[in-house]
Amino acid sequence: MSFLQRLFGETKQRAALMPFYRALVEIGRDPDWYRDGEVPDTLDGRFDMVAAVTALALLRLESEGETGKLPSVLLTEIFIDDMDGTLRQIGIGDYVVGKHVGRMVGALGGRLGAFRDGAESGSLADAVRRNVFHDSPPSEEKVDFVARRLDQFRQALAETELASLYEGKVPRP
Repeated sequence: MSFLQRLFGETKQRAALMPFYRALVEIGRDPDWYRDGEVPDTLDGRFDMVAAVTALALLRLESEGETGKLPSVLLTEIFIDDMDGTLRQIGIGDYVVGKHVGRMVGALGGRLGAFRDGAESGSLADAVRRNVFHDSPPSEEKVDFVARRLDQFRQALAETELASLYEGKVPRP
């Protein structure tokens, strides 16, 4: 397969995942996180929630083994492009966008590990405390609220067919 065939094939596959990503962003922006969970309603707080929801979606793709590898890479690329575009829109200059995006990708990777560990241990509370509230939660009740909702989302993702997820039919927590 030539470079151009791979490039255009991948472009179509990325486009096919856009409904999935848009649904994830919508879930990350759900006002309940900020109102009821008291996640800070700031640029950083919104990034934290979109990254948390995206990390759980990536873990769902990871659970598919080989079948989920390419979609996982492509979804990560879509996330990176979205973060890059957002930074540029808010006025971050070209010279430092890459550094910021690099940190955001690192943060997404950290969330993958934290939520993977939390799912295995049966509680996302520690992951939420560190990765959403950055060790300064308003209360343990709010940590539990966000952790419980994210865990419900994680479980609902596991029960949803990949084809439905790719179409943007993502379960709401």
